[in-house]
Amino acid sequence: MCIALITAGAFVAIPIPGSPVPIVLQNMFVVFTGLVLSPLWAMLTVGVYLVLGAAGLPIFAGAAGGLAHFAGPTGGFLLGYVPAAGLTSLLLRVGRDDRRTAREAGLFHQVLAIVPGFLIVYALGVPRLAVVTGLSISRTFWIGMAPFLPGDVIKTIALVILLRSIPGSIWRSWS
Repeated sequence: MCIALITAGAFVAIPIPGSPVPIVLQNMFVVFTGLVLSPLWAMLTVGVYLVLGAAGLPIFAGAAGGLAHFAGPTGGFLLGYVPAAGLTSLLLRVGRDDRRTAREAGLFHQVLAIVPGFLIVYALGVPRLAVVTGLSISRTFWIGMAPFLPGDVIKTIALVILLRSIPGSIWRSWS
């Protein structure tokens, strides 16, 4: 299910003038994967998604696939997905009783798990984008991160709403 959601999120790709990085919902569903799965399962799930895309399935942004995407301007962002899912999952579970679902975590705890998930994608994506484009890190920040931050705030709100709207019966079947 999570791989299908990440793939569907990749098909929502809105180009930004002056940036080789489009706006996607893909990263939102990577973070969602971290919210609903254990750290290991979240990283494995996202890793399988990346392997499928590297193998050529058209599941990356713009219905593209292939190993070349990891060498291109979005390669660092793609590679950031694995640690993003794992970190989100880990942070959500810190200090929580394992019998409680992610849905039952407090709002503050949920946001503190989601935001670093988005940030780790930038931490790997922006430097790689700078290398590929030959631009400075500060210029790359303005084309590879800054335009996406307002959307990430909206995605964070959407994730919290989504997380809290999943019926309890589904959570019990996942545990």
